Amino acid sequence: MVSNPHLSAALTCVAIRRLLAGAMARSNRRRRRLRRILAMFQWQGGKGLYMQLNATAPIIAVYANPKACLKKDFRVKRSSVVYLVQMLSSPKDHGWGQDIEVLVLLYSLAHGLSLSVVGSAFGIPKSTVHRIIKHVTGKIKANLKTLISLPAADELPEIADGFCQLAKSPAFHRAAGAIDGCHIRIKPPGNEYHKEYINYKLFPSIQMQAICDSTGRFLDVFIGYPGSVHDARVLRNSPIFCQALFPPAGWFLLGDGGYPCLEKPVGLLTPYKVPRGQVQARFNRHHARARSVVERAFGRMKARWRATLFKALEVSPSFAPDIIACCAFLYNLCIDMNDVLEDAEAFPPEDGDQSPPPAAACGQESPGHHLRDRIAAQLSAPVQMAPHLREHDYI
Repeated sequence: MVSNPHLSAALTCVAIRRLLAGAMARSNRRRRRLRRILAMFQWQGGKGLYMQLNATAPIIAVYANPKACLKKDFRVKRSSVVYLVQMLSSPKDHGWGQDIEVLVLLYSLAHGLSLSVVGSAFGIPKSTVHRIIKHVTGKIKANLKTLISLPAADELPEIADGFCQLAKSPAFHRAAGAIDGCHIRIKPPGNEYHKEYINYKLFPSIQMQAICDSTGRFLDVFIGYPGSVHDARVLRNSPIFCQALFPPAGWFLLGDGGYPCLEKPVGLLTPYKVPRGQVQARFNRHHARARSVVERAFGRMKARWRATLFKALEVSPSFAPDIIACCAFLYNLCIDMNDVLEDAEAFPPEDGDQSPPPAAACGQESPGHHLRDRIAAQLSAPVQMAPHLREHDYI
């Protein structure tokens, strides 16, 4: 305890000065923060407008011109942009405006997700570009089932007719879709899980499993497994398989040799690994004609967003599935809007010569070899049969 009154008074003055200095520093910080906030607003008629765009940015001028073509910069036509803006609009939208945020996402996908390139084009900071991409991607993910959904029962006959035309045979009149996996290049994490993302082609990737109809439109996507995981294991851990969501009983999917041939819990027909005789070889040819539609779908999606999907994604592995889902969503949107990209080139098909693992992760599997043999026999049966031959089962 201080007994000298002069020393006690001096210490009290020092403490008071420190308190005043701290209060002044806090006040200065508050004033600077207020000035920064006020600088973000422009008051017109007493109403605050948040974050006004730089109207001199060339990309904004292109969008503002209703006669200008947007495909060169955004890889989609104007009607597709308008439809996407309307789909994602909400009464709670604020900030840059939904149309500008959608443009930022499309421009980033069309230019390899480069934050600096997008920021320079729109005249906004890279941190803001990152936040906008996260925000719009989250909205698309919330609306994913709006454009990527399984067909109703009354739509299946039309889909099957399309596969019959692709296969050039009515034997595939119960085909409900084609399934395949696609490897999307990523930058692997710099930790002990690095090797998990190296696929059989020896580059790091994330798996995208997709089911499409006979037009190449995605009906279901399952994204996120590391590249080292086999296609069959991805299928066995997907909701489609574990919950037996699709196709319905009596229908089947068409898959490559990397999948098992199954009747239950989902119908899945694969080609003969080593065809014996003309019957099995003929089945493989017709099967490949119908199944390859899913490979072409992957190729068209990658070709539209080639700056992003033809190289390693410039995002973290945890965010990469959301970007891939956005690309699939926009691919279906372009199909609905008849937004054809003339310079889209088919991506080389994936190799399908791997053997599926023997263990099943979900449910009780039932082989579908007898179903495959029956369809193979139908393909080889004569078109015009004598009456006494129609009773034969051709199995």
